Amino acid sequence: MPEHSRHVAHQFDDAQQQFEASILGMWAFLVTEIMFFGGLFAAFFVYITAYAAGFAEGSRHLDVLLGTVNTAVLLASSLTMVLAVRSAQTGSQGGQIGFLALTMLLGMVFLGIKGFEYTHKFAEGLVPGRSFALTGPNAPSVQLFFSFYFAMTGMHALHMVVGEAILAVLLVQAWRGRYTREYFTPVEISGLYWHFVDIVWIFLFPLLYLVARHQ
Repeated sequence: MPEHSRHVAHQFDDAQQQFEASILGMWAFLVTEIMFFGGLFAAFFVYITAYAAGFAEGSRHLDVLLGTVNTAVLLASSLTMVLAVRSAQTGSQGGQIGFLALTMLLGMVFLGIKGFEYTHKFAEGLVPGRSFALTGPNAPSVQLFFSFYFAMTGMHALHMVVGEAILAVLLVQAWRGRYTREYFTPVEISGLYWHFVDIVWIFLFPLLYLVARHQ
């Protein structure tokens, strides 16, 4: 059967069915991720309402410039990921390799900036726990803010690391010429994951860096 190429798993009738099943599976996974991050966002809104002054004080310790740069970096990485998917769809091996590598590079820049922010927070003693250095009437609620900050941005960074690993596999496979006009499903579904991670940051940045400090 011509439709049943080496890229089509035995449980599927043809490449189109496999593609649709893969897309549906990724969306089902992303729904669980939305519920996970949704729970964190809901908890944050509950506590920011109760401890507005402390959350505002904590947010003012964040570097808005670095957060803005990281937002621009992730938006750029979404563009390069779209171009990588388009290159796979059109069978451009050079485009796949170039844009996947550029997406990985932008992801590493994001993680590097976030690592710098974390290091700065450790140096300032703003990591929740016994060594938390901030004092004053709002200190407990500021510590609660940073608990959310590290939990939410840390989970996002973990998803970024997973995304980098996925991109690395795609890059190797693209180098080997695996993805063609007839078969580009892994690139497409990985693009969905990468865009989801970017969208999460689009919500995290204004919430932690902008909204909280103006409460």
